[in-house]
Amino acid sequence: MTTTLALTPQLAARLAEAATRWEQTAVSVAPADRASAEDGVRAAYRAAGLPKPARFVWLDSPARGAIAAALLTCGPGALRAAGLDDLVADVLATLETLDAGRPVREAVRTRPWEQARARASELLGPSGWAAAWALTGRELWPGVDRLVGEIRRGIGQLATAHDSPAAEAPVTHSSPAAEATASVPADGDRAEIEALLRRVTLDAVLGQHDAAWLCLFDALGRPPEGDVLGPPLLDASSLAGLMQVSRAAGWWWPFERVVVLTERPVVHHRDELGRLHRATGPALAYPDGFALHAWHGMPVPPHFGAAMADLSPDRIRAEPNAELRRVMLEHYGFDRYLTESDATRVHQDTTGVLWRVDLADDEPLVMVEVLNSTPEPDGTRRTYFLRVPPWVTTAREGVAWTFGLRPEEYDPSRQT
Repeated sequence: MTTTLALTPQLAARLAEAATRWEQTAVSVAPADRASAEDGVRAAYRAAGLPKPARFVWLDSPARGAIAAALLTCGPGALRAAGLDDLVADVLATLETLDAGRPVREAVRTRPWEQARARASELLGPSGWAAAWALTGRELWPGVDRLVGEIRRGIGQLATAHDSPAAEAPVTHSSPAAEATASVPADGDRAEIEALLRRVTLDAVLGQHDAAWLCLFDALGRPPEGDVLGPPLLDASSLAGLMQVSRAAGWWWPFERVVVLTERPVVHHRDELGRLHRATGPALAYPDGFALHAWHGMPVPPHFGAAMADLSPDRIRAEPNAELRRVMLEHYGFDRYLTESDATRVHQDTTGVLWRVDLADDEPLVMVEVLNSTPEPDGTRRTYFLRVPPWVTTAREGVAWTFGLRPEEYDPSRQT
């Protein structure tokens, strides 16, 4: 009969420390330690019972890694799309050969994870597992998973990011793999290629972005020096190679004979909630120029941040994308936009003034202007603007809505 391990304060501290340490791995922008990463891959292959790979191919971003994985999986003809010819040719030249063998992600990553999770679940029991996960992976997972999703989205959009038609002339290169491209038509379907690129990202081992689940097994299998709990609580040796690669590199794709590894980002900016965010420049960028631009987690065009520094009502009205326009409004300030625009006074009563501004391809901006019932220290009363639903037709109805009341139920004398 297996004895369930108690989640003592010492173990809880170890788990929390591992989460902190692995969070730094997940957001690292240091150059990859290529020698350490390759040693880790060899260890992962040994643990999976596989021969060591014959060749390592390094690329400068997961975008190029996905291109390489698609080429190795489906051949060069699958990626003949507008704007991708030069990128495909560059990756083909780096690969030199398409004879990589079959993908081995399941043996290298999936199976060891399943085995380690089964051992940890048995060791901790259902409640202990939930508590341990709460101190480690659950803390890291939302932000890392969101980041991984954004990277996958950006990779998929490589096929649709160019407006120019595919080049008529075939791409040629001195490598045998590139020569194979010459006979392939240059009219690939962009939607199919986007789906292919997204699909091959699911075959990647996520390197530093596997930190969210590796941290739990690291805490149980590799106690810090001097830990009062003594030796490892869990045999996590099958994950040692994966952990080593995670600490040293970005995403990677394992095949029988070839392993495609990629660099970590050189830029990674987040807001206070951990979402990708940067006012000027990319929020996430890799050495080869693959980048994601975001405003508080929302994908935006490359020059959107610069536009936010010089907003005006006219610029906001001119923005054709309704979603981007909402972000502009939030940043500019709804009340400021209202006062500086040609707002329509819809209604006025003792509770305040109802204003409305119509927005192209979006619901109108409707706000109630009210005076604070509590005077400031100098005796003045501050004016506030409360945004209300567009169906509101009177000031009282709008203010009542902010309290969750119907207009006839709202009595300002009783509100505090």
